[in-house]
Amino acid sequence: MAWIDEHNTTLLKEFILMGITDRPELQAPFFGLFLIIYVTAMVGNLGMIILTKIDDRLQTPMYFFLRHLAFIDLGYSTAVGPKMLVNFVANLNTIPYNWCAAQLAFFIMFIISELFVLSAMAYDRYVAICNPLLYTVVMSRRLCWVLVAVHCLYTAFLSLITTIKIFISSFCGYNVISHFYCDSLPLLTLLCSSTHEIELMILIFSTFNLVSSLLIFLVSYILNLVAIFRMNSAEGRCKAFSTCLSHLTVILYGTLFFMYVQPQSSHSFDTGKMAYLFYTLVIPMLNPMIYSLRNKEVKGALNRIQKNLFKLPI
Repeated sequence: MAWIDEHNTTLLKEFILMGITDRPELQAPFFGLFLIIYVTAMVGNLGMIILTKIDDRLQTPMYFFLRHLAFIDLGYSTAVGPKMLVNFVANLNTIPYNWCAAQLAFFIMFIISELFVLSAMAYDRYVAICNPLLYTVVMSRRLCWVLVAVHCLYTAFLSLITTIKIFISSFCGYNVISHFYCDSLPLLTLLCSSTHEIELMILIFSTFNLVSSLLIFLVSYILNLVAIFRMNSAEGRCKAFSTCLSHLTVILYGTLFFMYVQPQSSHSFDTGKMAYLFYTLVIPMLNPMIYSLRNKEVKGALNRIQKNLFKLPI
């Protein structure tokens, strides 16, 4: 294994990313568009992290998970975005061998983390709606940190094992990746050795991650809807339903299913690039708005910060 790794790094020092398009006239418009999207995602998620950290009224489990979701969105958009933007203005879209491995590892870790944070958020809403009197007892700070720690360890392990399995395999010498970042499926097409074991591992773990998180998500919200419809107060039903509605982003699972679970033979990297772009850059931009900016508590926190800023002596 050590010889293979040395052999790979000796012959293959870098990869060439094909990018989103090979049409020169589209490079500048795409650069401007995705720069705006990336900067908006950065500002929105950084703002959410800071806001939920400093405001005393947002120190609840829901905003604890929202803060981690914002960090995750910041993580995987940054793993992909800056390099993609550089490639729009660079003459040669190269990425060093080790950087490619690091990009793959971080992207896998953050992308799987998002699934489990969304599941934790669904469970949090289930407890808040179905067991409101026990909410503070069940969703203790200790439990929240345990849930985050477990998924961090699991995703780090899965990320490392996938990346290591790919990069200790033998590459053929052809280093052109038909993608705008280093992802597992395009990298598998460059391997000379058999990819059956790695493909099977990716398929099993991807299916497990998606199905388990989706089950938690669906069961939680089915029980939530049952509890909401049983409420006597129309105002209470509206408030509970409004809280749940911001978390119902089923399109996220559909996009991930398209990206990772479909068979290799039917996978088209060219036709799938829009789905990858949507998930890696657009979703991190939309999440702060979908999950937070529609929320009255977040708007209240923003108003309090603005008032405090105006009160500061000049």
